[in-house]
Amino acid sequence: MSSASDTLAHRSTPFAAERHRKGEQAARIAARALPSVTVVVPTYKEAENLPLLIDRIARVRWSHMLDLELLVMDDDSRDGTEELMAQRPERWVRLVVRHDDHGLSPAVLEGLRLARGDVVVCMDADLSHPPESLPEMLRKLQEGADFVVGSRYVPGGSTSDDWGILRWLNSRVATLMARPFSSTHDPMSGFFALRRRTFEAGRDFNPIGYKIGLELTVKCRCERVVEVPIHFENRRFGYSKLTFKQQLLYLQHLRRLYVYKYGLWSQLIQFLVVGALGTAVNLAALTLLGAAHVPLRAAVALAIWVSMSSNFVLNRRFSFSFARDGSWWGQYARFVAASACGAVVNYAVTVALLEHLPGMLPQVAALVGIAVGTGINFAASRYLVFRTEHVRLTPP
Repeated sequence: MSSASDTLAHRSTPFAAERHRKGEQAARIAARALPSVTVVVPTYKEAENLPLLIDRIARVRWSHMLDLELLVMDDDSRDGTEELMAQRPERWVRLVVRHDDHGLSPAVLEGLRLARGDVVVCMDADLSHPPESLPEMLRKLQEGADFVVGSRYVPGGSTSDDWGILRWLNSRVATLMARPFSSTHDPMSGFFALRRRTFEAGRDFNPIGYKIGLELTVKCRCERVVEVPIHFENRRFGYSKLTFKQQLLYLQHLRRLYVYKYGLWSQLIQFLVVGALGTAVNLAALTLLGAAHVPLRAAVALAIWVSMSSNFVLNRRFSFSFARDGSWWGQYARFVAASACGAVVNYAVTVALLEHLPGMLPQVAALVGIAVGTGINFAASRYLVFRTEHVRLTPP
């Protein structure tokens, strides 16, 4: 004879099965509401981390019933990655071995162009980015975000406890330097998501280094950038690719973005900085020439020439770097002529002010003369010395 509890369990089984069936139906409906996704993972010598990453993404994919493909963009690691991926049973995982144009940013851009999903996601292979945050990032896009960042620095976000003070300070300084392009707390994050059509609307991609997310934010014109808190974990296996060289490339990348976003104003600021350095060079040269007992007039002329030459080199390297392919000697000759014109204008404005406004301090008149002369020099440098065709300095 069966017990009362057995009878109750037997009777409840159909109800439990019905609840389970309805739960699965609700999950499927929720899954259909989510867009298809391509996760792009750039790799170089990450064969040890990939199995763990794929397994974690697979659990997220299954538990949330996501239409998700994983696109591994490998820079010809030759560390067993190809053999490993050939043995994986997942049909939703693709491997692309890249033999040219190596680097994280080019790998990500190529992966985004190959993506099939409505949403594209970028994340690292070293398990520092949690795949479990993917559903929340997708929801933020559905709510209207243009760009979603997995952030360490918003409430709820965190980093591994063994992050040293130097690494933390380096990250904070890099974030501060990116402030003109993004008001988010973690614009340097390599874990982000955006719609594929948003990416396809971007143009003039020219990243250098590792901070591809910042490039996409600016050049895809993402206005609503939303952050999702994540725990940033240290890598499990392998070694970090963030070297001192990459930090220098980050500075170069920022400069490119400044020129792209702010155009002529960015060039003017660089030109003024170079001019300030040229003033210091002028004074230093004049001091050294005086100490060497060079006649005063000759010393002044030589100091001007030295500072003019240093300004040319710096402007050619930084302020007007897009024109570096031009003739060096031709540009130098035009720069000297343009600077001489600025010097004459400087002198003429200063003298004219002192003659027409006798009460004006000579120092004030000189500052006005310098400002006008600098403007003349900048215009002449930009449009005569370092002129070039088919260069767009501001977003269209």
